[in-house]
Amino acid sequence: MFALALFVSCSKTANKGDKMPIRVAVETISADSTQSVVDQTYVGIVEAKKSTAVSFTIMGVVNKVLVEEGQTVGRGQLIATLDGTQARNMLSAAEAQMAQANDAQARYSKLHDNGSLPEIQWVEIQSKVAQARSQLAIARKNVADCRLTAPVSGVVGKRLVNAGESAMPSQAVVTILDISQVKVKVSVPEKEMNEISPNTPSRIFVDALGAELQGGKIEKGVAADALTHTYDIRVAVNNADKRLLPGMVADVTLGRNDASPAFITVPVTSVQKNSDGTLFVWTVDKQKKAVRTTVTVGDTIGNRIEVASGLKSGDIVVVEGYQKLSAGTDVVY
Repeated sequence: MFALALFVSCSKTANKGDKMPIRVAVETISADSTQSVVDQTYVGIVEAKKSTAVSFTIMGVVNKVLVEEGQTVGRGQLIATLDGTQARNMLSAAEAQMAQANDAQARYSKLHDNGSLPEIQWVEIQSKVAQARSQLAIARKNVADCRLTAPVSGVVGKRLVNAGESAMPSQAVVTILDISQVKVKVSVPEKEMNEISPNTPSRIFVDALGAELQGGKIEKGVAADALTHTYDIRVAVNNADKRLLPGMVADVTLGRNDASPAFITVPVTSVQKNSDGTLFVWTVDKQKKAVRTTVTVGDTIGNRIEVASGLKSGDIVVVEGYQKLSAGTDVVY
C-alpha cells in the first residue's frame, strides 16, 4: 500500500512538471518579391489615329462620288466631282472680261505715253485690268474646286454625300481614316489612374481577329466623366497590316512598368494596427513562434496591399488565425 501511494504521488508530480506547450494553428503565406501586380483588364474601342473630313469649298450639285466606304485611297486621288457647268460659264465670262481689259490697256497705253491721256483715266484702266485678273483667278479656282481630291492617304471611313445631292461649302463628303497606327480608348476609374504611366506595358486582345497585340505609348486624359468618374486613356497600337479597324472591341490588359522596383504584397486583412497607430503583421520565425513585425505600406492593389518596408522575400506571414496570437506563441501551419 505504501509503495502504491508513493507511485501515484510521483506520477502527479511528474505530470505537473511535464506540461505540454499550447500551439495555435494558423494559415500562412510566403512573402515574395515581384515586379508586377495582378494585371487589370479593361474593355476598349479601337479608334483611328487620325480622321480627316474631306469637303468641297464651293456650293454645287454632286455629279459623282468615286469611292466607297472601306476603300483605300492615296493622297491626290479623285474622290468626287460637282456639276461644273456654272463654274465653266463663269470662267468664260472672266476670260472675256480679261481680254477686254487687256485690249483697252494696250490701246490707251500709246496715248498715255504721248501725254494725251489724263492720268486719272489711265489709273482707271489699270484698275479694270487688275479686277479682271482677280476675277479670272477666282473663276479658274472654282472650276478646279469642282474636283475633290484626297488630301491624305488612308481608308474611307464614311461616305456622307451621294450623287445628285447638293453639297455646301465645308460639308463633309467622306471621311478618310489613318489606320497605319490605331489607338484603343479605355475608360479607367480615377483611383487607378496613378498606377498608369505613358510607358505602362499593355496587351491588346481583339476577339474579332483572334489575336493579341503589344500596346505602345499611353495617352492619359485629364477630363473626368462627370457621372462615372472615369478618365479616358488611349493605347497606341501598330497596325501596319491594317487589320485593326475603328469600332472593334478589344480587351486591354495593363500592368505596372517593368522598370519599377520589386515590391512585396500581402492580403489587406493581415495588416493590423497598434495602439500607437503603427502597423504590423504576424510572422513566424525559424522556431515556429509568432513575431509581431512592424511594417509600412504603400498602394492598395485589389484585395492586397504593398509592403514598403518591414518584410523581406521569404518571410512567413500569418494570414488566418492571427487573432489568437501573442508574441512568442508557438504556431502550427
